[in-house]
Amino acid sequence: MEPAIIALLVVALVVIVVLAKSVTIVPQAQAKVIERLGRYSRTLSPGLNLLVPFVDRVRATIDLREQVISFPPQPVITSDNLQVGIDTVVYFQVTDPRLAVYGIANYITGMEQLTTTTLRNVVGGLNLEGALTGRDGINSQLREVLDGTTGPWGLRVARVEIKAIDPPPSIRDSMEKQMRADRDKRAIILTAEGARQSAITTAEGQKAAAILSAEGKKQAAILEAEAERQSRILRAEGERAALFLQAQGQAKSIETVFQAIHDGKPDQGLLAYQYLQTLPKIAQGDANKMWIVPSEFSKALEGLSRLGGVEGDGKSWLDVEPNGNGAAKVDGIDTTDWFQSQLPPAAEQPEAKIELSSIADAPPPPTPSLAQAKEEAREGSTAAYPGRELPPGQ
Repeated sequence: MEPAIIALLVVALVVIVVLAKSVTIVPQAQAKVIERLGRYSRTLSPGLNLLVPFVDRVRATIDLREQVISFPPQPVITSDNLQVGIDTVVYFQVTDPRLAVYGIANYITGMEQLTTTTLRNVVGGLNLEGALTGRDGINSQLREVLDGTTGPWGLRVARVEIKAIDPPPSIRDSMEKQMRADRDKRAIILTAEGARQSAITTAEGQKAAAILSAEGKKQAAILEAEAERQSRILRAEGERAALFLQAQGQAKSIETVFQAIHDGKPDQGLLAYQYLQTLPKIAQGDANKMWIVPSEFSKALEGLSRLGGVEGDGKSWLDVEPNGNGAAKVDGIDTTDWFQSQLPPAAEQPEAKIELSSIADAPPPPTPSLAQAKEEAREGSTAAYPGRELPPGQ
């Protein structure tokens, strides 16, 4: 029984091994390259697959997902003989597992070396500034070269990125100094530009203020001159109207006195009385130290004796008939309009309708002489009181 059990166990073990060799499972996004008796047979897709035991074997398992490989910094010399360290990142994907296995021994190492040589070729034609500022162009050239070269390897290069460009420490120090100098230069330029703009703005503000101040002074002077001109014109018009009214009053007074004298027909007694009233005024002067009684004094006394009507017709010049108000009634004199002005209102006078501009532009009127002033007063009095004329010389 024991040899039979052992044989049965051996057979069962062989069967299990054969079954294990006959079945393989491929995960998703992977592929297995199968060799039969040392030669390529087929590529297994994801899922359950059957193999011939002891005849087929799995050569390699390939990851079909997009992979990322970061290469260490590589020393590269630029066109201006500066050595910089550049590290790159490559994004690729295996499109053909058979070519990836049989096209190259190690596609990772081959891609790294190809990237290094291509990078040195591309950056070698650029200076340091061009390499630092032209990363997009370098990335595009690297991708084109790598994608065209790795096609026979069953690879597709999606992107190539330069992760860092490290110049030497001395160059970095010089670059920092240059950058600091450029920034200081820009700061000085901006400060000077700001000061210039501020000075220009301040000067423009002062100019505008001066112009406005001058305009204000000009307007003030014009308005002050205009007000002074109008004031002088109005004052002259007032003085003219006052002189005209005074001349009218004097003319009216002279006319009334003259008419009263003629209407009253004064006699010798009145003249003697007026003569006696004038005598004290003659002696009022401070320089008069001696007063001589004139010879006409006796005649004046004779005139006073006739005031009572002793001689003559017995009627004195004081004997006049009183009116109803108690005042003397003199025939031929009408005093109703003595204190009434015959001038038109000031707003209706011709002088008030004259424009200021015409007055300012018109030449000044000639100054009348004394004779012309008297003649104008006589004409004004005649116009105000028609029918009455002043005596010549008044």
